[in-house]
Amino acid sequence: MRKIEQIAVGATDRERLERLVRGRNTPQKVVWRARIVLLASDGLTAEAIAAAVGKSLLTVRRWRQRYLAKGVDGLLKDATWPSRVKPLSPEKIKQVVHMTLHEKPPNATHWSVRSMAKAVGLSYSSVQRIWHAHELKPHLVDTFKVSRDRNFAAKVEDVVGLYLNPPDKALVLCVDEKSQIQALDRTQPGLPMKKGRAGTMTHDYKRNGTTTLFAALSMLDGKVIGTCMPRHRHREFLRFLRLIDQQTPPGLDLHLVVDNYATHKTPAVKRWLKAHPRFHLHFTPTSASWLNMVERFFAEITRNRIRRGTFENVAELKSAIMEYLENHNADPKPFIWTKSAGEILEKVARAKQALESQH
Repeated sequence: MRKIEQIAVGATDRERLERLVRGRNTPQKVVWRARIVLLASDGLTAEAIAAAVGKSLLTVRRWRQRYLAKGVDGLLKDATWPSRVKPLSPEKIKQVVHMTLHEKPPNATHWSVRSMAKAVGLSYSSVQRIWHAHELKPHLVDTFKVSRDRNFAAKVEDVVGLYLNPPDKALVLCVDEKSQIQALDRTQPGLPMKKGRAGTMTHDYKRNGTTTLFAALSMLDGKVIGTCMPRHRHREFLRFLRLIDQQTPPGLDLHLVVDNYATHKTPAVKRWLKAHPRFHLHFTPTSASWLNMVERFFAEITRNRIRRGTFENVAELKSAIMEYLENHNADPKPFIWTKSAGEILEKVARAKQALESQH
């Protein structure tokens, strides 16, 4: 390294360096770097500067050179150094990706970072980086079901058409039953949440009976007509249809989106519908309950009120459900359907093609 005894520091740089030395919030490593430059500008030798700041000659010369190369800004940051970890070869990365996608460990259904690391001779953090870079998540699995309904396309177009282009002078209601809701009570009282600790509840429970929630979600304003009944036969379904008839404006047609549950198609129900011509039932395809928007409401009430609730009897459960409905209807927010029938059918076609290519 070339020996430098004195370096020239301009007035602007000197003022900035002195401000760094005086600053109460300046990191100490920046302070002694600035002092090295200031002392060098005053003509001190490297040995004298090293003694003054308590650093080695090599350090003094390094930071004088840094200032000459990058100015004051060069003193504020440490130099970047190449990683001591040898980079993974493309062949090793390709091996990990190929094994993740096409092979399984001998004693498990899927790879973990440690089982993969042991199999390929890498650290588990290296496996994590490879998986993250290639968006591979072998610990996760998504569930699916492709409908085998012969009239799938026609039913999708019918239901989605109601969502996106509802008929005039009519209400679109998504109707379904959330059956067998259990009134569960915990075997021991839980602890409340506090700083640094989540609330607790026992993993086991006592069953105190069940109820069934009948609900009709309005696609217009998001309000829900609902009631709880002990069972979900065609008799209860007819009672719910009468409740819908009472709680909706009489001059409007009612288009009900329902699933293929047998109670929706009994002769008694068909006779009632014939006697009430403003009711029109639209059936979702089999294995396609996701097409019924009331399922989205069922997910909300389950997460917000039922799953973590404790109920000593069915009456308490029913009271909690009806209270939730009342609060929901006081400030309803409609769910908005966005996908067209064409987009859905294209996605299902791709799913079928992918399944067929694997078998």
